[in-house]
Amino acid sequence: MSRSTSQAITARRTVCLGELAQGVERFLGPRRETCPWCGSGRLRTRVRSPDLLRHRPGSFTVDGCRDCGHAFQNPPLSAEGLAFHHRDLPESPLEAGEPVPRPGLARAARRRHRAAARSMLAYGEPESWLDVGTGYGHFPAAAREFFPYTSFDGLDATERVERAREAGRVEEAHRGQLTDPHVVARLRGRYDVVSMLHHLPRVPGPRAELRAALAVLRPGGVLLLELPDPACLFAPLLGHWWAPYDQPRQLHLMTVRNLTAELTARGCEVLAVDRTRPHAPGDLAAALALAVSRAAPAPDTPWRPAPPSPPARTVREALLGIGAPLVAAGAAIDHALAPALRRTRFANTYRIVAQRPRRS
Repeated sequence: MSRSTSQAITARRTVCLGELAQGVERFLGPRRETCPWCGSGRLRTRVRSPDLLRHRPGSFTVDGCRDCGHAFQNPPLSAEGLAFHHRDLPESPLEAGEPVPRPGLARAARRRHRAAARSMLAYGEPESWLDVGTGYGHFPAAAREFFPYTSFDGLDATERVERAREAGRVEEAHRGQLTDPHVVARLRGRYDVVSMLHHLPRVPGPRAELRAALAVLRPGGVLLLELPDPACLFAPLLGHWWAPYDQPRQLHLMTVRNLTAELTARGCEVLAVDRTRPHAPGDLAAALALAVSRAAPAPDTPWRPAPPSPPARTVREALLGIGAPLVAAGAAIDHALAPALRRTRFANTYRIVAQRPRRS
Protein backbone atom coordinates (compact mmCIF):
# COMPACT_ATOMS: atom_id res chain seq x y z
CA MET A 1 0.00 0.00 0.00
CA SER A 2 1.38 3.42 -0.95
CA ARG A 3 2.01 6.08 1.67
CA SER A 4 -0.70 8.35 0.20
CA THR A 5 -3.21 5.51 0.30
CA SER A 6 -2.31 4.77 3.92
CA GLN A 7 -2.72 8.43 4.84
CA ALA A 8 -6.08 8.57 3.08
CA ILE A 9 -7.31 5.55 5.05
CA THR A 10 -6.09 7.08 8.30
CA ALA A 11 -7.91 10.34 7.61
CA ARG A 12 -11.14 8.59 6.66
CA ARG A 13 -10.82 6.27 9.66
CA THR A 14 -10.78 9.27 11.98
CA VAL A 15 -13.96 10.64 10.40
CA CYS A 16 -15.78 7.29 10.30
CA LEU A 17 -14.91 6.33 13.87
CA GLY A 18 -16.14 9.69 15.06
CA GLU A 19 -19.49 9.03 13.37
CA LEU A 20 -19.71 5.45 14.65
CA ALA A 21 -18.96 6.60 18.21
CA GLN A 22 -22.36 8.30 18.19
CA GLY A 23 -24.03 4.91 17.65
CA VAL A 24 -25.19 3.03 14.55
CA GLU A 25 -28.85 3.08 15.64
CA ARG A 26 -29.22 6.61 14.26
CA PHE A 27 -28.38 5.30 10.79
CA LEU A 28 -31.81 3.63 10.57
CA GLY A 29 -35.19 5.34 10.58
CA PRO A 30 -38.46 4.00 11.99
CA ARG A 31 -39.70 0.65 10.74
CA ARG A 32 -42.56 0.73 8.24
CA GLU A 33 -45.68 -1.33 8.87
CA THR A 34 -47.02 -0.85 5.35
CA CYS A 35 -45.64 -1.16 1.84
CA PRO A 36 -44.23 2.18 0.60
CA TRP A 37 -45.49 1.40 -2.89
CA CYS A 38 -49.10 0.21 -2.47
CA GLY A 39 -49.80 0.76 1.24
CA SER A 40 -50.56 -2.88 2.01
CA GLY A 41 -49.84 -4.14 5.52
CA ARG A 42 -49.17 -7.68 4.29
CA LEU A 43 -45.40 -7.72 4.59
CA ARG A 44 -42.87 -10.53 4.92
CA THR A 45 -39.16 -10.55 5.57
CA ARG A 46 -37.16 -11.53 2.50
CA VAL A 47 -33.61 -11.34 3.93
CA ARG A 48 -31.56 -9.99 6.80
CA SER A 49 -28.04 -9.08 5.85
CA PRO A 50 -24.88 -7.35 7.03
CA ASP A 51 -22.94 -5.14 4.63
CA LEU A 52 -21.31 -7.96 2.69
CA LEU A 53 -19.50 -5.78 0.17
CA ARG A 54 -18.00 -2.94 2.20
CA HIS A 55 -18.07 -4.54 5.65
CA ARG A 56 -19.56 -1.49 7.35
CA PRO A 57 -21.22 -2.14 10.72
CA GLY A 58 -24.92 -2.87 11.10
CA SER A 59 -27.58 -5.36 10.09
CA PHE A 60 -30.25 -4.62 7.51
CA THR A 61 -33.59 -6.14 6.57
CA VAL A 62 -35.35 -6.33 3.22
CA ASP A 63 -39.11 -6.82 3.42
CA GLY A 64 -41.43 -7.72 0.59
CA CYS A 65 -45.08 -6.87 -0.01
CA ARG A 66 -47.30 -9.93 -0.42
CA ASP A 67 -49.77 -7.92 -2.50
CA CYS A 68 -47.74 -5.92 -5.04
CA GLY A 69 -44.34 -7.65 -4.81
CA HIS A 70 -42.37 -4.49 -3.98
CA ALA A 71 -39.22 -5.19 -1.93
CA PHE A 72 -37.72 -2.52 0.29
CA GLN A 73 -35.25 -1.92 3.08
CA ASN A 74 -37.13 -1.89 6.39
CA PRO A 75 -36.32 0.00 8.52
CA PRO A 76 -34.85 2.32 5.89
CA LEU A 77 -31.67 4.32 6.23
CA SER A 78 -32.12 7.64 7.99
CA ALA A 79 -30.64 10.86 6.62
CA GLU A 80 -27.49 10.14 8.66
CA GLY A 81 -27.42 6.57 7.37
CA LEU A 82 -27.72 7.71 3.75
CA ALA A 83 -24.85 10.13 4.25
CA PHE A 84 -22.69 7.43 5.87
CA HIS A 85 -23.40 4.55 3.49
CA HIS A 86 -23.76 6.43 0.20
CA ARG A 87 -20.74 8.68 0.39
CA ASP A 88 -17.96 8.33 -2.17
CA LEU A 89 -16.60 4.80 -2.13
CA PRO A 90 -12.83 4.32 -1.76
CA GLU A 91 -10.75 4.14 -4.90
CA SER A 92 -8.57 1.17 -4.03
CA PRO A 93 -9.97 -2.37 -3.86
CA LEU A 94 -7.70 -2.95 -0.86
CA GLU A 95 -9.14 0.10 0.89
CA ALA A 96 -12.68 -0.90 0.03
CA GLY A 97 -12.31 -4.47 1.20
CA GLU A 98 -13.49 -5.60 -2.22
CA PRO A 99 -14.17 -9.35 -2.41
CA VAL A 100 -12.40 -11.72 -4.77
CA PRO A 101 -11.89 -9.85 -8.05
CA ARG A 102 -13.71 -11.36 -11.01
CA PRO A 103 -11.77 -11.37 -14.26
CA GLY A 104 -13.50 -9.47 -17.04
CA LEU A 105 -15.76 -7.47 -14.70
CA ALA A 106 -15.00 -4.21 -16.51
CA ARG A 107 -15.56 -5.85 -19.89
CA ALA A 108 -18.89 -7.25 -18.71
CA ALA A 109 -20.01 -3.80 -17.53
CA ARG A 110 -19.03 -2.33 -20.87
CA ARG A 111 -21.04 -4.99 -22.72
CA ARG A 112 -24.08 -4.20 -20.58
CA HIS A 113 -23.69 -0.49 -21.23
CA ARG A 114 -23.40 -1.04 -24.96
CA ALA A 115 -26.46 -3.30 -24.95
CA ALA A 116 -28.52 -0.68 -23.11
CA ALA A 117 -27.41 2.02 -25.54
CA ARG A 118 -28.09 -0.20 -28.54
CA SER A 119 -31.66 -0.71 -27.35
CA MET A 120 -32.25 3.01 -27.97
CA LEU A 121 -31.33 2.94 -31.67
CA ALA A 122 -34.95 2.26 -32.59
CA TYR A 123 -35.96 5.71 -31.29
CA GLY A 124 -33.64 7.84 -33.41
CA GLU A 125 -30.63 9.97 -32.58
CA PRO A 126 -31.36 12.39 -29.73
CA GLU A 127 -29.87 15.84 -29.52
CA SER A 128 -29.37 15.77 -25.75
CA TRP A 129 -29.13 12.96 -23.20
CA LEU A 130 -28.86 13.06 -19.40
CA ASP A 131 -27.50 10.02 -17.56
CA VAL A 132 -28.66 10.06 -13.93
CA GLY A 133 -26.42 8.35 -11.37
CA THR A 134 -23.70 8.40 -14.00
CA GLY A 135 -20.72 7.91 -11.65
CA TYR A 136 -17.57 8.15 -13.77
CA GLY A 137 -19.62 8.40 -16.96
CA HIS A 138 -18.88 4.95 -18.36
CA PHE A 139 -22.37 4.54 -19.78
CA PRO A 140 -22.32 7.82 -21.75
CA ALA A 141 -18.89 6.86 -23.09
CA ALA A 142 -20.28 3.54 -24.35
CA ALA A 143 -23.47 5.13 -25.71
CA ARG A 144 -21.48 7.68 -27.73
CA GLU A 145 -20.33 4.83 -29.99
CA PHE A 146 -23.94 4.51 -31.20
CA PHE A 147 -24.90 8.19 -30.94
CA PRO A 148 -21.82 10.19 -31.99
CA TYR A 149 -23.74 13.44 -32.52
CA THR A 150 -25.59 13.39 -29.21
CA SER A 151 -24.63 15.72 -26.36
CA PHE A 152 -24.28 13.61 -23.21
CA ASP A 153 -24.54 15.18 -19.75
CA GLY A 154 -24.22 13.41 -16.41
CA LEU A 155 -25.77 13.86 -12.99
CA ASP A 156 -24.47 12.26 -9.83
CA ALA A 157 -24.45 12.97 -6.11
CA THR A 158 -20.68 12.50 -5.89
CA GLU A 159 -17.60 14.15 -7.34
CA ARG A 160 -17.27 11.28 -9.80
CA VAL A 161 -19.41 13.17 -12.29
CA GLU A 162 -16.84 15.97 -12.31
CA ARG A 163 -14.13 13.45 -13.09
CA ALA A 164 -16.33 12.12 -15.90
CA ARG A 165 -16.41 15.60 -17.39
CA GLU A 166 -12.63 15.97 -17.01
CA ALA A 167 -12.20 12.65 -18.83
CA GLY A 168 -14.46 13.83 -21.65
CA ARG A 169 -17.16 11.24 -21.02
CA VAL A 170 -19.85 13.88 -20.42
CA GLU A 171 -20.10 17.47 -21.61
CA GLU A 172 -21.85 18.92 -18.59
CA ALA A 173 -21.48 17.59 -15.05
CA HIS A 174 -24.34 18.21 -12.64
CA ARG A 175 -23.60 17.29 -9.06
CA GLY A 176 -26.53 16.74 -6.73
CA GLN A 177 -29.85 14.94 -6.48
CA LEU A 178 -32.29 14.94 -9.39
CA THR A 179 -35.14 15.60 -6.95
CA ASP A 180 -33.52 18.82 -5.72
CA PRO A 181 -35.89 21.62 -6.83
CA HIS A 182 -32.92 23.75 -7.88
CA VAL A 183 -31.61 20.95 -10.11
CA VAL A 184 -35.03 20.35 -11.67
CA ALA A 185 -35.51 24.08 -12.29
CA ARG A 186 -32.12 24.32 -14.01
CA LEU A 187 -32.63 21.23 -16.19
CA ARG A 188 -36.38 21.34 -16.83
CA GLY A 189 -37.33 20.31 -20.37
CA ARG A 190 -33.73 20.15 -21.62
CA TYR A 191 -33.33 16.52 -22.65
CA ASP A 192 -34.55 14.18 -25.37
CA VAL A 193 -33.42 11.13 -23.37
CA VAL A 194 -32.94 10.51 -19.64
CA SER A 195 -31.32 7.23 -18.61
CA MET A 196 -31.29 5.64 -15.17
CA LEU A 197 -29.31 2.40 -15.11
CA HIS A 198 -29.59 0.68 -11.70
CA HIS A 199 -30.19 4.08 -10.14
CA LEU A 200 -33.80 3.96 -8.92
CA PRO A 201 -33.17 1.21 -6.32
CA ARG A 202 -30.71 3.48 -4.48
CA VAL A 203 -32.91 6.52 -3.98
CA PRO A 204 -35.22 6.95 -0.96
CA GLY A 205 -38.19 8.04 -3.11
CA PRO A 206 -38.31 6.29 -6.52
CA ARG A 207 -41.64 7.88 -7.42
CA ALA A 208 -40.24 11.37 -6.77
CA GLU A 209 -37.20 10.46 -8.87
CA LEU A 210 -39.45 9.42 -11.77
CA ARG A 211 -41.39 12.68 -11.53
CA ALA A 212 -38.14 14.65 -11.66
CA ALA A 213 -36.87 12.59 -14.62
CA LEU A 214 -40.04 13.31 -16.58
CA ALA A 215 -39.75 17.01 -15.69
CA VAL A 216 -36.29 17.33 -17.26
CA LEU A 217 -37.44 15.52 -20.42
CA ARG A 218 -38.79 17.47 -23.34
CA PRO A 219 -42.37 16.63 -24.40
CA GLY A 220 -42.10 13.37 -26.33
CA GLY A 221 -38.74 12.60 -24.73
CA VAL A 222 -37.73 9.05 -23.86
CA LEU A 223 -36.91 7.55 -20.46
CA LEU A 224 -34.58 4.52 -20.28
CA LEU A 225 -34.69 2.47 -17.08
CA GLU A 226 -32.72 -0.65 -16.12
CA LEU A 227 -33.21 -2.34 -12.75
CA PRO A 228 -32.64 -5.63 -10.91
CA ASP A 229 -35.75 -7.80 -10.93
CA PRO A 230 -36.98 -8.75 -7.42
CA ALA A 231 -38.93 -11.61 -9.02
CA CYS A 232 -35.67 -13.31 -10.08
CA LEU A 233 -35.55 -16.85 -8.70
CA PHE A 234 -31.92 -16.39 -7.69
CA ALA A 235 -33.18 -14.08 -4.92
CA PRO A 236 -34.83 -16.83 -2.79
CA LEU A 237 -32.22 -19.37 -3.88
CA LEU A 238 -29.17 -17.35 -2.78
CA GLY A 239 -30.75 -15.32 0.03
CA HIS A 240 -28.67 -12.42 1.23
CA TRP A 241 -25.78 -13.59 -0.98
CA TRP A 242 -27.79 -12.43 -4.02
CA ALA A 243 -25.74 -9.41 -5.12
CA PRO A 244 -28.68 -7.14 -6.16
CA TYR A 245 -29.84 -7.03 -2.53
CA ASP A 246 -26.59 -5.09 -1.89
CA GLN A 247 -27.45 -3.95 1.61
CA PRO A 248 -27.52 -1.25 2.79
CA ARG A 249 -27.25 0.66 -0.50
CA GLN A 250 -30.29 -0.80 -2.29
CA LEU A 251 -33.39 0.79 -0.78
CA HIS A 252 -36.10 -0.41 -3.19
CA LEU A 253 -36.50 -3.28 -5.65
CA MET A 254 -39.45 -2.54 -7.92
CA THR A 255 -41.37 -5.06 -9.98
CA VAL A 256 -41.94 -4.63 -13.71
CA ARG A 257 -45.69 -4.46 -13.17
CA ASN A 258 -45.48 -1.72 -10.55
CA LEU A 259 -43.08 0.42 -12.54
CA THR A 260 -44.95 0.19 -15.83
CA ALA A 261 -48.23 0.96 -14.04
CA GLU A 262 -46.63 4.03 -12.45
CA LEU A 263 -45.35 5.31 -15.78
CA THR A 264 -48.72 4.74 -17.42
CA ALA A 265 -50.46 6.57 -14.58
CA ARG A 266 -48.19 9.56 -15.29
CA GLY A 267 -49.35 9.64 -18.90
CA CYS A 268 -46.30 7.93 -20.39
CA GLU A 269 -46.45 5.41 -23.19
CA VAL A 270 -44.43 2.30 -22.36
CA LEU A 271 -42.60 1.62 -25.62
CA ALA A 272 -40.68 -1.51 -24.61
CA VAL A 273 -40.25 -3.93 -21.72
CA ASP A 274 -37.37 -6.39 -21.98
CA ARG A 275 -36.81 -9.07 -19.32
CA THR A 276 -34.53 -11.22 -21.48
CA ARG A 277 -31.59 -9.39 -23.04
CA PRO A 278 -30.64 -7.27 -20.00
CA HIS A 279 -29.91 -10.40 -17.91
CA ALA A 280 -26.38 -10.02 -16.49
CA PRO A 281 -24.65 -13.38 -15.88
CA GLY A 282 -22.90 -13.36 -12.53
CA ASP A 283 -25.28 -14.35 -9.74
CA LEU A 284 -23.34 -17.46 -8.70
CA ALA A 285 -19.92 -15.85 -9.07
CA ALA A 286 -20.96 -12.79 -7.06
CA ALA A 287 -22.45 -14.95 -4.30
CA LEU A 288 -19.27 -17.01 -4.07
CA ALA A 289 -17.10 -13.87 -4.03
CA LEU A 290 -19.15 -12.38 -1.20
CA ALA A 291 -19.05 -15.65 0.76
CA VAL A 292 -15.27 -15.97 0.40
CA SER A 293 -14.75 -12.37 1.44
CA ARG A 294 -17.06 -12.83 4.42
CA ALA A 295 -15.22 -16.00 5.54
CA ALA A 296 -11.85 -14.25 5.50
CA PRO A 297 -10.63 -11.90 8.25
CA ALA A 298 -12.00 -8.39 7.89
CA PRO A 299 -10.10 -6.11 5.48
CA ASP A 300 -8.53 -2.77 6.31
CA THR A 301 -11.33 -0.24 6.04
CA PRO A 302 -11.82 3.28 7.45
CA TRP A 303 -14.56 2.06 9.79
CA ARG A 304 -12.33 -0.46 11.60
CA PRO A 305 -10.88 0.79 14.93
CA ALA A 306 -7.41 -0.37 13.88
CA PRO A 307 -5.81 -1.93 10.81
CA PRO A 308 -5.73 -5.75 10.76
CA SER A 309 -2.57 -7.39 11.99
CA PRO A 310 -0.03 -8.69 9.45
CA PRO A 311 -1.06 -12.34 10.13
CA ALA A 312 -4.71 -11.43 9.53
CA ARG A 313 -3.78 -9.74 6.27
CA THR A 314 -1.85 -12.81 5.20
CA VAL A 315 -4.74 -15.14 6.04
CA ARG A 316 -7.16 -12.92 4.12
CA GLU A 317 -4.95 -12.81 1.05
CA ALA A 318 -4.53 -16.59 1.19
CA LEU A 319 -8.28 -17.22 1.47
CA LEU A 320 -9.01 -14.83 -1.37
CA GLY A 321 -6.44 -16.63 -3.47
CA ILE A 322 -7.98 -20.01 -2.65
CA GLY A 323 -11.43 -18.65 -3.41
CA ALA A 324 -10.49 -17.14 -6.77
CA PRO A 325 -10.80 -20.46 -8.70
CA LEU A 326 -14.21 -21.05 -7.09
CA VAL A 327 -15.39 -17.64 -8.21
CA ALA A 328 -14.00 -18.23 -11.69
CA ALA A 329 -15.85 -21.56 -11.83
CA GLY A 330 -19.06 -19.82 -10.75
CA ALA A 331 -18.57 -17.23 -13.49
CA ALA A 332 -18.09 -19.98 -16.06
CA ILE A 333 -21.34 -21.62 -14.95
CA ASP A 334 -23.14 -18.27 -15.02
CA HIS A 335 -22.11 -17.64 -18.61
CA ALA A 336 -22.76 -21.21 -19.75
CA LEU A 337 -26.31 -21.09 -18.38
CA ALA A 338 -27.05 -17.50 -19.42
CA PRO A 339 -28.63 -18.29 -22.83
CA ALA A 340 -31.18 -20.54 -21.13
CA LEU A 341 -31.65 -18.60 -17.89
CA ARG A 342 -32.33 -15.26 -19.55
CA ARG A 343 -35.57 -16.73 -20.94
CA THR A 344 -36.76 -17.91 -17.53
CA ARG A 345 -37.61 -16.39 -14.17
CA PHE A 346 -33.90 -16.64 -13.32
CA ALA A 347 -33.32 -13.52 -15.44
CA ASN A 348 -32.06 -10.91 -13.01
CA THR A 349 -32.52 -7.57 -14.79
CA TYR A 350 -35.19 -5.81 -16.82
CA ARG A 351 -35.24 -2.76 -19.06
CA ILE A 352 -38.10 -0.34 -19.70
CA VAL A 353 -38.30 2.37 -22.35
CA ALA A 354 -41.11 4.90 -21.91
CA GLN A 355 -42.05 8.12 -23.66
CA ARG A 356 -43.21 11.28 -21.97
CA PRO A 357 -46.49 12.66 -23.36
CA ARG A 358 -45.93 15.01 -26.29
CA ARG A 359 -48.32 17.47 -24.69
CA SER A 360 -48.06 18.35 -21.01
